[in-house]
Amino acid sequence: MTQNNNNLAPKIDLDKAALRGEPSYVWRAGQQRRLDMLHAAVGDRVQGKILENGCGVGMYVEHLKSFGGQVFGLEYDFPRVLEASQNHHLLINAAGEQLPYPKNSFDLILSHEVIEHVQDDRKAIEEMIRALAVGGRAAIFCPNRWYPFETHGIYWKGKYKFGNIPLVNYLPRKLRDKLAPHVEVYTSREMNHLFEGLPAKVIRKTIIFGAYDNLIARWPIVGSALRGILQFLEKTPFRIFGLSHFWVVEKI
Repeated sequence: MTQNNNNLAPKIDLDKAALRGEPSYVWRAGQQRRLDMLHAAVGDRVQGKILENGCGVGMYVEHLKSFGGQVFGLEYDFPRVLEASQNHHLLINAAGEQLPYPKNSFDLILSHEVIEHVQDDRKAIEEMIRALAVGGRAAIFCPNRWYPFETHGIYWKGKYKFGNIPLVNYLPRKLRDKLAPHVEVYTSREMNHLFEGLPAKVIRKTIIFGAYDNLIARWPIVGSALRGILQFLEKTPFRIFGLSHFWVVEKI
């Protein structure tokens, strides 16, 4: 598969989507915006040794390579590794809680909407910090609990319901986790807890809204207006309702 084409994504495997999320299959404005944010936050580390931790079918691996660094990819789902390996060679099938790399290996690690799916998110963070070289940076995108929709679907009466479900994450944690046991969400305080006691300092932390590319494809004027309004809100306290946390931390 050519990774940056405009073909539609394959038919969704709902069981896999519930457990591991759906990777990006098409490169659009939303992905490019996040790549630009990462580049601005990590500087020339994009020209060093890079790991995408949870690379899906290799979309970000491909675009990170354009900066001139040596890019590795790690993915838990073996069929996705096979698909991505058609275009990229430095890929491995492994879990984020046990990175198969020596300590101090990478100048940059990208974790893009991945830690919410792992079995042990604290261990996954510890492993990223271990694998970073001193002065290296990890860029992490993950779901914000206060976004008005649970974007990974829910389980209802024993069956998985795919899609954007409103207000689920506003429920008390015990009830929320019963409806969405397959995926984690984070408050800013919970993000801080993930890094407590680790040899890392926070370089940047914020909350961002999405790019709403699917909506724009169907209703260009309405979708573009919504994107502009919501991304403007990122500069205000209303960013607390954004889609994703964006954190950049540096190993010390």
